[in-house]
Amino acid sequence: MSEDLEKKLATARTKLILDKPFLGAMVLRLPMLEAKPDWCKTTFSNGKALYYNPEYIDALSADQTQFALAHETLHCALSHFARRAHRVKHRWEMACDLAINPILIQDGLTPTPDALYMREYEGLSAEEIYPCLQDNDNDQDRELEQNVNPDSDGEGEGGKGDEQKQKEGNQKKQRSESKGQGSYAVGAREENSQKNNDSDGQGASEPEPLTQQEIESLAVQWQQRMASAAQQAIQAGKLGGAMARMVDHLLQPRLPWRMLLARYLSMVARDDYTYSRPSNRRGDPAVYPSLRSAQVDVVVALDTSGSISNNEIAEFIGEIDAIKSHLRARITLLACDAKLAEGAPWQFEPWEAFELPKKFSGGGGTSFVPVFDWAEQQDRKPDLLVYFTDAQGKFPKIEPAFPVIWLVKGKTPVPWGQRVQLN
Repeated sequence: MSEDLEKKLATARTKLILDKPFLGAMVLRLPMLEAKPDWCKTTFSNGKALYYNPEYIDALSADQTQFALAHETLHCALSHFARRAHRVKHRWEMACDLAINPILIQDGLTPTPDALYMREYEGLSAEEIYPCLQDNDNDQDRELEQNVNPDSDGEGEGGKGDEQKQKEGNQKKQRSESKGQGSYAVGAREENSQKNNDSDGQGASEPEPLTQQEIESLAVQWQQRMASAAQQAIQAGKLGGAMARMVDHLLQPRLPWRMLLARYLSMVARDDYTYSRPSNRRGDPAVYPSLRSAQVDVVVALDTSGSISNNEIAEFIGEIDAIKSHLRARITLLACDAKLAEGAPWQFEPWEAFELPKKFSGGGGTSFVPVFDWAEQQDRKPDLLVYFTDAQGKFPKIEPAFPVIWLVKGKTPVPWGQRVQLN
């Protein structure tokens, strides 16, 4: 590594530590290694180290170098190397790039000229983006190429110097898919973009694919590193916007929703001691406390707008029925999209099995208001209302006077009530 290149990377890393302490703290966890250009065209990380092509880094500006380092680091922090599973590698890497680049851009970093970006994918995870991409679709690749560097000022070729043109030309030549387990190039892929260079040159060889044990271990390590880095950034007052929302979602407690639901239902089961006067036929005049159980009235609401699958609904109903068997609970079932389903409500006494109606309507828009309007109109308020939804709909403006649990599929927040994340 030349002194100039070493200084450029060190400066970029220091700048991240000072200006973006969350990203900077995690960049420090990755040793930076110069790679042989025959396998690494841009940058690459397998979760253990950050490999870079010296010609690619040399062609970047100082701000773009920060983006390149942060890009690879965020792939590691999000454990993209551990989440691919059965997915096609090329499509998965594109989905990962499209998921994290908007976050870095919104955080104020300057994207590299080849950074993949499409506005419609902002705020989505790689798993959500992946089904939207088509494998080996050259038209799609060209479309992605046209969406790089969205914050550029639109300066024409005539206004650029020869040196800048040469650098951009080198970057375009260097775009190619990196190889190996967990590889993530900063930018878009090009078919047959450049022939392999001599593999006997200076630089590190391509690392061996990670074993499953290494993948699992690294995923845990990066989760811990991200939590520590986030705490440091929050204390420094330098974690906000899209980055803060991403961290908050990833680090929120991941307790099994079944355990949490059982806990809440048990809490509202009103088992308590009573000092009511016993029967006169008892000979003992003393009044002793005795344990009495009152019936629990629970309203269960299903979001039938189409975002929740039938299998998920059936699993949820089965879990409620299993918990109900241990409590003296009467269940009232409501199904709702933009309005209550025809035939609702359906009531199940404590001794009856809780099951789905044979048929109910759904598939329209989403509003939670009809369910709460119905509950408010009853003579007796429910002890608990459990709503199974993706939380994307219209909420009542005023929080009800009874407890509410939202079992949420997805990342959408709720304005009030207890939110339980469905894993």
